[in-house]
Amino acid sequence: MMKKLLTLLAMALVLALAAPAFAADCQNRGTLDEMYCDNDKDLTADLAEAGQCKDPSTLVFTYTPVEDPAVYRDAFADFQEYLGEATGKKVVYYTVQSNAAEVEAMRSGRLHIAGFSTGPTGFAVNLAGYVPIAVKGYAEGFQGYNLIVVVKKDSPIQSLADLKGKKVAHTSASSNSGNLAPRALFPPLGITPDKDYTVVYSGKHDQSVLGVAHGDYDAAPVASDVYHRMVRAGRVDADALRIVFTSPKFPTSSFGYSNQLCPGLAQKIVGAFHAYRFTPEMVKTFGGADRFYPVTYAADWKVIRDIAAATGTSYNNAGLKKMAEKEAAKAAKKKAKK
Repeated sequence: MMKKLLTLLAMALVLALAAPAFAADCQNRGTLDEMYCDNDKDLTADLAEAGQCKDPSTLVFTYTPVEDPAVYRDAFADFQEYLGEATGKKVVYYTVQSNAAEVEAMRSGRLHIAGFSTGPTGFAVNLAGYVPIAVKGYAEGFQGYNLIVVVKKDSPIQSLADLKGKKVAHTSASSNSGNLAPRALFPPLGITPDKDYTVVYSGKHDQSVLGVAHGDYDAAPVASDVYHRMVRAGRVDADALRIVFTSPKFPTSSFGYSNQLCPGLAQKIVGAFHAYRFTPEMVKTFGGADRFYPVTYAADWKVIRDIAAATGTSYNNAGLKKMAEKEAAKAAKKKAKK
């Protein structure tokens, strides 16, 4: 009991020390956690001041764990080398097992640069001091994706209305296209998840697609980029499935850095992201995208924040806890099946 109490006290002390010294002078915080301030009102945390910022010799980088982390560790190897040359730092890849773990890693200072899935980006911004700066893209704009609903080719389902009474696979509670967007966009179109059809969480987009292909689910809302990547890789036969709904375009996973980093280092990181051009292997892996395209959280994530608001998702500690609990429950269930 005493050991547990000492651990909790230590954690509280770490969080207290992590809070920026200028918090008392904060003129605007918005929806950010009390650790952060947003005096420039761009909806992201201001950079830590001199004497409070970090300039580590080794930068830790990761990418969203929604799909197999090992695949992306290899895919980003060349960029990591480029980032190291641009910053003069050693860059290592840190594998995370869940969206909640990724947020906590940046909040604690263990993660410096990351790619966050579209939905969890809001949690990272509000709770971890994450500053999104780019998404995968092209010279003319960023690479977006759509919420699509897939069914088997011979399914009688032709439209959203036909989902009534069916078993539909959503991905995870925090996923934008796999759960939040359907709950925000479908009701105005006459179909309400949980009410008009049974929601079953698959855990990941690829598992939803494969589940539909194998007949485990009647339909599934998934991210179009994941679906098309699976088709190109031969993981699923496009001729065996149909798309019965396509939404407006959303931004893909965001990339950015921790506000705890010193301004000079942050500037080098931004420069590296904007100057780097993808290798042929990366272009193939990421559906033709050849660069990181500049974005801002305030403008380019507005549609995502609107969806979150419509679905009652709050980017706060309570919301993160709910996401962590659901992810842990899914992981335990998956382990139990093995």
